[in-house]
Amino acid sequence: MSDARNGRPEGFHSVTPHMVVKDVPAAIAFYEKVFGAKEALRMPTPDGSVIMHAEIEIGDSRIMMGEEMPDWGALSPLSLGGTPLSLHLYVADVDAIYAAALAEGATGKMPPADMFWGDRYAQVVDPFGHSWAFAKHLRDPSPEEIEEGMKAAMAGPPEPA
Repeated sequence: MSDARNGRPEGFHSVTPHMVVKDVPAAIAFYEKVFGAKEALRMPTPDGSVIMHAEIEIGDSRIMMGEEMPDWGALSPLSLGGTPLSLHLYVADVDAIYAAALAEGATGKMPPADMFWGDRYAQVVDPFGHSWAFAKHLRDPSPEEIEEGMKAAMAGPPEPA
């Protein structure tokens, strides 16, 4: 069912990520295991050789994905040499999600830490080249606390994961 006021189907928000992935079935399995994702839709090509379109749900959000298809201009971060985009996911336990992601083959980009803006925060790159940030909001610091924390954090480069 579509909402006539905004044109989006039920279950979607205003912005929906759409990822290009090498090996969509493996990616769905990874996201199910690490993030508790639920597969919502899988549409293979007519010959069944690749998953042209799939959708997963993580919490109250949906993510679309399709298999890398270079002839159609659909390239994954693995073919592009990385991604400038990170998907941000709020979770109940940043440390547990970070550990689960690493155990399933993700690469640590930033280990869990309490950040000056009030979140516990971490980053990984999944086995498919997509960057994920995990956060749990802990407190609401004042603008002055954030400014001081930012000055301290920007005093030197981040520690490698």
